[in-house]
Amino acid sequence: FGAKSGAAAVLANMQPSSGPAPPASPPVLGLHREPMYNWQATKSSLKERFAFLFNNELLSDVRFIVGKSRQAQRIPAHKFVLAAGSAVFDAMFNGGMATTSTEIELPDVEPAAFLALLRFLYSDEVHIGPETVMTTLYTAKKYAVPALEGYCVEFLTKHLRADNAFMLLTQARLFDEPQLASLCLDTIDKSTADAINAEGFTDIDLDTLCAVLQRDTLSIRENRLFGAVVRWAEAECYRQQLPPTSENKQKVLGKALPLIRFPLMTVEEFAAGPAQSGILFDREVVNLFLHFTVNPKPRVEYIDRPRCCLRGEECSINRFQQVESRWGYSGTSDRIRFNVNRRISVVGFGLYGSIHGPTDYQVNIQILESDKRITLGQNDTGFSCDGTATTFRVMFKEPVEILPNVSYTACATLKGPDSHYGTKGLKKVTQESSVGTKATFCFFSSPGNNNGTSVEDGQIPEIIYYI
Repeated sequence: FGAKSGAAAVLANMQPSSGPAPPASPPVLGLHREPMYNWQATKSSLKERFAFLFNNELLSDVRFIVGKSRQAQRIPAHKFVLAAGSAVFDAMFNGGMATTSTEIELPDVEPAAFLALLRFLYSDEVHIGPETVMTTLYTAKKYAVPALEGYCVEFLTKHLRADNAFMLLTQARLFDEPQLASLCLDTIDKSTADAINAEGFTDIDLDTLCAVLQRDTLSIRENRLFGAVVRWAEAECYRQQLPPTSENKQKVLGKALPLIRFPLMTVEEFAAGPAQSGILFDREVVNLFLHFTVNPKPRVEYIDRPRCCLRGEECSINRFQQVESRWGYSGTSDRIRFNVNRRISVVGFGLYGSIHGPTDYQVNIQILESDKRITLGQNDTGFSCDGTATTFRVMFKEPVEILPNVSYTACATLKGPDSHYGTKGLKKVTQESSVGTKATFCFFSSPGNNNGTSVEDGQIPEIIYYI
C-alpha cells in the first residue's frame, strides 16, 4: 500500500471517527488465549458473544500472519464469521478452490487495518483514525466489505479541506472511489489557489494532474496555475532522478502541457512567465505572442476556452423575436445598455454571424459599468460561424459580476463580412432556470459612438450568465 505514509502525514491532524460505536481509535485488544468456562452466560446478546470472539483464540479455526517481516502479527479468527461478512472470505474458505491451510499469510495488509476489518465483521463497531483510514479503506475493498468502505469514505469526506484535497484525490482515484474524487475536485475548484499551494499538490501523479488541468471550473488565473505546474514538474524530475532542466520539465509534463490554457493569460503574464520558462518551444512562444498582439489572430494549439468557477446552471436570454439579413461593420462597437434585478455573473455573449456562409470573425467584447465608464471585463478573440441565422458563443476570460439594478453596457466590435441581425427587440426579458430561479433583464439604447444596435434591432442578441 504505497501511499500510506504520505496520506497518514497529511491526515495527522484529523480527529478519529467512529461509526455505530463512538470511542476514539483504540489500542489493539489483548489476545485471549485461555478458554473461559461458561463465558456465554456473561454475554446477554448475540452481538456481545461475537464481539467477545474478536481477536480471540477461543474456538478459532484459522490464523492470519498479517504484515511483513518483523511487523507481522498473528491474528486468530473464525471462518464462519468471516465468510458470513465477506464474499472474498467465503470463497477463500468454502469455494471451489478453498484453502485447507489453517494459517494464511497476508503480507500486503497492515495489522491495524486488518483488526479494524475484523472488529467490524464481529461487532459492527467502526474504529477509524487518521493513521489507519487509508489502510482500512484498502483492506475493506480487498475483502469486499462495502459498509466499512462507506465509513472510511465518510471519514475522509468530513475531513476534506483545500490543503489535503490533492492527496485525497490521488487516493480516491487509486481506490476507485468516484464520489470522494468528485468531492475532492469540487473542493479544488472552489479553493484552487490554496489547494495547489499545499504540500500534497507536487506529490500527485501525472494522470491526476491532467484530470485537474482539464477542468473548466478552476478558480485561479492561468499564470498562477502555470507556476504550480512548473513546481510539480520540478518535483517529478527529482522523483525520476532527472536534473530539473527546462527540457526535462517539458518531458515529464508530457500530455499535461497542452492542457494549460496560455491564451487565457494577458500578454504581460505570458511574457513574465511561460515565455521565459524554456518549457515551450520557440515557435510556440512566437505564435502565442502573435495570438496576443495581432489581428487576425493565428491559430494556436492551446485551449482558449475560459475556466468558469461558477456552480449551477448556465442560462442565456435572447432579446430579439426575429432575425433579418445584412448588418455591416466599420470598426465601431455595437452597444446595448442593460440592468438585471438580481446578482449574476456574465460569462459571454451570443452574436450573429455571416450571411455569406462559413466565415471567421475577429471580435472584441466588453462589459462596462455605464455611469462610471469602467471596463469590468473584455476579451479580444474570434469566432467561426456556419452561415446560419443562429447565434455563436463568444466568452469572456473570466466571469463578470453584475450587481442588481446597476446600469451596464455590453459592447461587441466585430471585424468581418455583413451578418444577420435581430429585430422586434424586447425591452424586458425574464428568464427562468430549470430550478425556478428567475432573472429579469431590462434593455436600453446606448447613446454615443454606436454601430447602430438598439433595443429594437442590431447585434448582441444573447447574454450568457450564471446566477
